[in-house]
Amino acid sequence: MATQIKAPQFPEAVADGTVATWHKQPGEAVARDELLVDIETDKIVLEIVAPADGVLKEIIKGEGEVIDSQELIAIFEEGASASAAPAAPAVEAAAEESTGEKIEDNWGPAVRKLISENNIDPSKITGTGKGGRIIKEDVVKFMKGASAAPTAAAPAAVVSEPKALPGGAVNYDVGDREERRVPMTRLRKRVAERLVEAQQTAAMLTTFNEVNMKPVMDMRKNYKDQFEKAHGVRLGFMSFFIKAAVEALKKYPSVNASIDGTDIVYHGYYDIGVAVSSNRGLVVPVLKDTDKKNFAEVEGQIVEYGNKAQAGKLSLEEMTGGTFTISNGGVFGSLISTPILNPPQTAILGMHKIQERPMAVNGEVVILPMMYLALSYDHRMIDGKEAVQFLVTIKDLLEDPARLLLDI
Repeated sequence: MATQIKAPQFPEAVADGTVATWHKQPGEAVARDELLVDIETDKIVLEIVAPADGVLKEIIKGEGEVIDSQELIAIFEEGASASAAPAAPAVEAAAEESTGEKIEDNWGPAVRKLISENNIDPSKITGTGKGGRIIKEDVVKFMKGASAAPTAAAPAAVVSEPKALPGGAVNYDVGDREERRVPMTRLRKRVAERLVEAQQTAAMLTTFNEVNMKPVMDMRKNYKDQFEKAHGVRLGFMSFFIKAAVEALKKYPSVNASIDGTDIVYHGYYDIGVAVSSNRGLVVPVLKDTDKKNFAEVEGQIVEYGNKAQAGKLSLEEMTGGTFTISNGGVFGSLISTPILNPPQTAILGMHKIQERPMAVNGEVVILPMMYLALSYDHRMIDGKEAVQFLVTIKDLLEDPARLLLDI
């Protein structure tokens, strides 16, 4: 029985998607719940799995094509076997033998793109796929052979093994001068759009301060083993910053607000976004209701989101919303930076590297582990005085972390 494979119903915040990677090709046997294709949106990657045991009969939308919600992307044959499915290619193979021509309709999207972009005569390519079908490796092999052919004018360039990318793009290393052309992922394009939008629409300023991290480091050192034994999760720095940010946001609600057109929206909850670097780009999962979570719950959720981000498993719900964002460039060694706002939020806190520096304490020079803090804010919503006082509140709470536990 033939079954239509359609794109998922995208949420209202997602306009469309792009077919990123087909993990199965027409004629291949597929088990129930086995991954068929990745659909990339500007927020997450959605996975579509096989509805039953069977065979992927036909791909309607190839890699790199833009699709809408519920759009048909493939035909699936339930209960079929791989040996029975590719009947059409057998007929095509017979036609190829009699005419010497390749059947373009049976090429994969990557094959069509390579042949078109490189002006290759397909009749010169020997197909090694089922029924003599031309597959991507056949085109790559042909291109390597053509580029390696000797010429009288100059020695042939050395071309490394190409690497296929979503959308059919290919990288080549030619000689000792490398040049790569790689299409942006939808996520990276969307991140770029939002960052440019923030700079163009917000009156963005950044204020700086520094915090003595010794009290927090001493507390972690004294209680980290007991904490991990009791809660099953390590005590990190981020939970201290999140809890300090929540207390500061309660004191300065405009920093927890957002701008919607000409309206100011004050949020009575504290959903903190934590910027995470992943293989696909910058993502910002949101910890909901952080004012109601203890340190262990915050740390556990941070670990969970970090693992999901690296595996590309974050859901749209986990990345939606947020009233304030924290970015930690210190994990990469950044000493100081100016974070960019995450619209429509009006502020973002930047953490940085902890570095020992000589500091004057009660008239004496003392070596202390110091961290620079940066608060970027939208001056349309937040006054400079308020921004500075917000950052000082976080500094005071971190330099006396017992206040976080005593709520003072």
